[in-house]
Amino acid sequence: MNSMEAAELEEVRRAAEGDDRALAALLQRHYAFVYKYLVKVTMDPNIAEETVQDTMIRCMENIHRYDGSSAFSSWMITIATRIYIDKTRRKKRENGWLDMIRSEAIRRFRWQFESRNEEWTDVMDAMTRLTPEHRVAVLLKHYYGYGYDEIGEMLGIPSGTAKSRTAYGLRQLRKELGEV
Repeated sequence: MNSMEAAELEEVRRAAEGDDRALAALLQRHYAFVYKYLVKVTMDPNIAEETVQDTMIRCMENIHRYDGSSAFSSWMITIATRIYIDKTRRKKRENGWLDMIRSEAIRRFRWQFESRNEEWTDVMDAMTRLTPEHRVAVLLKHYYGYGYDEIGEMLGIPSGTAKSRTAYGLRQLRKELGEV
């Protein structure tokens, strides 16, 4: 063990015993390393920032569990990776629930439509599969007749973005309806 490793182990020991300065120094020294790692893992600086913050908290709560069998930075990377994987799994589950809720809402909407003897068309069915951003753009342009500048202003986006969302939405509808 070299003198740097020994000094870091001593700092960890002090932090585990309640020395807030030692803990702060450890976390500050490794923060950038963990953040850069997480940016590469997540490919999203915002998610990386959120995850590194959660990692720092977890390290603070569990500093007494660090046993020195690996580098302190490796211990932190392990914690960061587990937090990220847990978040990814949770988000996947949440998205599954949201899809289920959305499907149920569409079924209810269709039933209400048909119970009033109104026709549920293939176009309406295809519209349910567009993202909300694309569905709104298509509706505002082709059902309500707004121009791209107006749509952009309504949605707080550039008119070019409104135009591209509308075009993409129409392409998806045509594909859904077999008109490609």
